[in-house]
Amino acid sequence: MAPDKKIVLITGANSGIGLETVVCLSQASPDYHIILCARTVDKGNKALQEVKASHGDSLKSPISVLQLDVTDAQSIEAAKEHIEKEFGRLDVLVNNAAILIIPSQQPMAKIELLRTTFETNVFGPWLLTDALEPLLQKSANPLVINVSSDQGSITRKLDPTNPGAAIPGEHYRASKSALNMLAACQRYSYKEWGCKVCAFNPGFCVTNLTGEKGRQTRIEHGARPARDAAEALVDVIAGKRDADLEKNGMVDLDGGILPW
Repeated sequence: MAPDKKIVLITGANSGIGLETVVCLSQASPDYHIILCARTVDKGNKALQEVKASHGDSLKSPISVLQLDVTDAQSIEAAKEHIEKEFGRLDVLVNNAAILIIPSQQPMAKIELLRTTFETNVFGPWLLTDALEPLLQKSANPLVINVSSDQGSITRKLDPTNPGAAIPGEHYRASKSALNMLAACQRYSYKEWGCKVCAFNPGFCVTNLTGEKGRQTRIEHGARPARDAAEALVDVIAGKRDADLEKNGMVDLDGGILPW
C-alpha cells in the first residue's frame, strides 16, 4: 500500500449503503485504501467477490476485508490492532453499521428491543470511535462520519407538516437521536486535535436494514437507490461538503444540513 493513500474504514459494509459506499469510493479515485468491515469474514469476502465480479474494471482504489462486530469489545480491539499494524493510522471512520428491528417480525420484550438496538446503533459507534481515536489522531486530516437518519430528528418528528412524523419505531428513532448527540459531543471535543465529525442523513433508500421483505416494501414506496446515499457520502469524504460540516455537522443527503 502506498503511504499516501487515505485509509477509510466502513462498518456494516457488506450490504446496503455501506457496500455501495465501498464501490463508489473505489470508483471515484485511486487515492484510498478502503477497509470493508463485516461481522464475519465470510460475509465480507463474499461481498468483495461480488463487487469485483460486477465492477472489477471500474475499481481504482484497493479494498480489503476486516472482521468487525461493533457490539463485541474483543472484535473492536482486534480491528484496532490490525489497522495499527497494517497502516499505522486511520484517516476516515464511517460508522455505518446499524439495525432496525420490526417487533411484529421479531417479537421480544421491550427492554430487550431497546438494548439490542442501542448496542449496535449507539454503543457500537461510540466504543469503536473511542478505540480508534489514537489512530485517527495520527492522520493529517481525520474525519468521523456517523450514518444517522432523519428519523432521529426531533425537529422533524414534531413538525405537523412532515408526513414521515407518523412513522413508528421509537426504539430506532431514539437510537438515532442518541447517535446525533454522540456526533455533536465528538464534534465538540475532537476539534481540539483537528478531527472533523458529522452525522449524515442518507434519506429514504433501498437497504437490507429490515430484510428482503422490507427492501421490497421500500422499493414499492419510492425509496431511492442506496447508491444515491453512497455518492453523497463520497462527497463528504472527499471534502466537498465541508461547508455543511462547518455549520452544524448534520449533513443531509441532498445538500444543506438537517435540523437536529
